[in-house]
Amino acid sequence: MSLTIDVKYYNKLDIEGFSRMMKDPSYCYKFYWLEALVQLISENRTEATYSEIIDEMIANAWYSVVEFHIHLSGLWGDGEIRDNLERAVVKLRELSGLPSNASKIEIKNAIGRFSKELHKEKQEMTKNVPLKALSGFANRGGESISLDSSAGRMMAYYNALSAAGRILPYTFGEENGLHRTLTFDSDWIQMIKDNTVNILGWIQCEKVKWLQANNPEVPGLIYKLAPLDEKMRKLSHVRKLWDGIMELQSLTDVFTDKPVDVQNYDVDHFIPWSFVMNDELWNLMPMDSSLNSSKSNRLPDWNHFFQRFAVNQYLMYGMIHEKEGIRRLYEACYKDNLHSIWANQELYRRGNSETEFYGILEKNMRPVWDSARRQGYEVWER
Repeated sequence: MSLTIDVKYYNKLDIEGFSRMMKDPSYCYKFYWLEALVQLISENRTEATYSEIIDEMIANAWYSVVEFHIHLSGLWGDGEIRDNLERAVVKLRELSGLPSNASKIEIKNAIGRFSKELHKEKQEMTKNVPLKALSGFANRGGESISLDSSAGRMMAYYNALSAAGRILPYTFGEENGLHRTLTFDSDWIQMIKDNTVNILGWIQCEKVKWLQANNPEVPGLIYKLAPLDEKMRKLSHVRKLWDGIMELQSLTDVFTDKPVDVQNYDVDHFIPWSFVMNDELWNLMPMDSSLNSSKSNRLPDWNHFFQRFAVNQYLMYGMIHEKEGIRRLYEACYKDNLHSIWANQELYRRGNSETEFYGILEKNMRPVWDSARRQGYEVWER
């Protein structure tokens, strides 16, 4: 996705320089920095401190890091988090105990309560990004400067460019540390307000490409940047399928090892929905409603629970091919719950023995489970 800006702004502003603000980032927070600036400007802010901008970045990154275990810039070889923004989010979660679906107001209030504890991570984010983000405007005619110059020299250089008519999106105040103020240029404010949707879409696209490269095993990453509407989950046809099966035969709950209560069960994902980001039939099971919140966003212990899960899947498989009514309920799942090629062509095809069925299911599910575990999902043993 390329950045598209109203042509009238090209005569007055260096739109080409703006389009390079996210070029060659070393860490992911360069994307979050520009996103925060655009959001603050869209809220009619004409200036903001480093601290306020970084608070916005932490709130924007919260859901991806806490709910979906996304690593913003990968990990070091010893498993340590590389990205200071990710470190700040993880530390805030540990300090505050806020849930993954906390509101932006709740997150910002928590940042205020734990400002001292978060100071180190926030300070680290001010060392390069405010300056590096403007590098696309530097050395384009006139005075040149090394982009590795000291922070004080770079700030003076950028402020001088704006004063000389090479207007930049923001200039630097004289304050120190997190209290330093950025003042947004009025012409850039107008341009950003007029093109907010396009700019934020461009940032999201670039951010997704970066995050996917640093989280190669994570499926559906594009959906993991912000809270999603629970209505996206499409389980009604699967529910009817399991209802139909349990009218003919009782099922054993995967986690309680007792019969499923047909009046009090949920259809849930064996591997968390927040990782797979789909409602595929091969990953769904009936389970005791009272345990759903306890399991939450965790992985069931594979050695303890997978065999029980596979038994119920195989029971369903048998009925699909033996009972016409169950077959019709299964076919109703095609639209929303049967998209995986391996499930359609291998797992649910007629003729699999019990051993073959279990083998196909484990061969395809275990790598997904392992990927979620490596991404940081906790194991639930009940």
